[in-house]
Amino acid sequence: MSYFSVVIPYVAWMLVYILLGFAAVKAGWSETAHARSISGILVYICAPAMFFRAFQRMTYSPEDFKRIGLFFVVTLAIQVVVIGLLCLLLRRKFADARYRVLSIAAALGNVGFLGMPLVSVLFPDQPIVACYSTMYVLSMNLVVFTLGVYLITRDHKYMSLRAAVLNPTTLTILFTLPFYFFNIHLPGVILNNLEPLERMTTPLCMMVLGMRLAATDLKALFTRPFAYISSAMKLIVYPLAAYLLVYFVPGLDSTFKSCVLVLSAVPSGAIILSLAELHRCEQENAASVLLMSSMLCAFTIPLVLLIL
Repeated sequence: MSYFSVVIPYVAWMLVYILLGFAAVKAGWSETAHARSISGILVYICAPAMFFRAFQRMTYSPEDFKRIGLFFVVTLAIQVVVIGLLCLLLRRKFADARYRVLSIAAALGNVGFLGMPLVSVLFPDQPIVACYSTMYVLSMNLVVFTLGVYLITRDHKYMSLRAAVLNPTTLTILFTLPFYFFNIHLPGVILNNLEPLERMTTPLCMMVLGMRLAATDLKALFTRPFAYISSAMKLIVYPLAAYLLVYFVPGLDSTFKSCVLVLSAVPSGAIILSLAELHRCEQENAASVLLMSSMLCAFTIPLVLLIL
């Protein structure tokens, strides 16, 4: 079975989940304000369960650990290089905050809630791909709380390595790694009961987006050129650039390179909107990029993966 035939049903269900969230608000079954509570469940409960189970499926070996660590370094470098190039190209327009948002939205994606389940579907017999995803999320956290925050605020005082470490994602990974190093595997009854939490991530994430979409002026969203430009950068330009940066690197296996492409092709992450709202910078445009890229990815992901 080709990657294309696997990914089409996956992204089709993503659209279904978005529509369900949208319909729930429009029908009065739920409220947009509830999206914040569901997001809290995703970040503080579902995501830790997902990251923990990723490493519990692995048996420690020096070779695997080397590849996982290399994935962290490579994805960190890709994000910094791409954002750096965009900053260089757009530096004369940085007085306009939209271009600063574009620079980070083009690289920071929804790797955890969408990317990890997707690569796990594409490579079901290779549990290491979930660990790759975890490392990508970890590298993205470093970029978010340093370079990302600086570009949003243009003030060094908001950059914080402490915030990059003291957050649910990084703390979960730090908690999980000793279990991996010492091959400590929890009883099946515990891991089996964590599995539903892991499986909830993509449906809940997409329904939250649908709920937010229901409260959005759709005419304004679909007529905002900035949303299309930023989405094209994130969904097409960035994954192709990321894949090109690793394609000719010797010593990287095909699964490694494929995971770089797949995880880079996911839509912009909710962290973009969180940064914009926290620092009161282009909240509407950040929300537009988040929503637009999340809808368009159902069409762009299958197309980008044709490369494989």
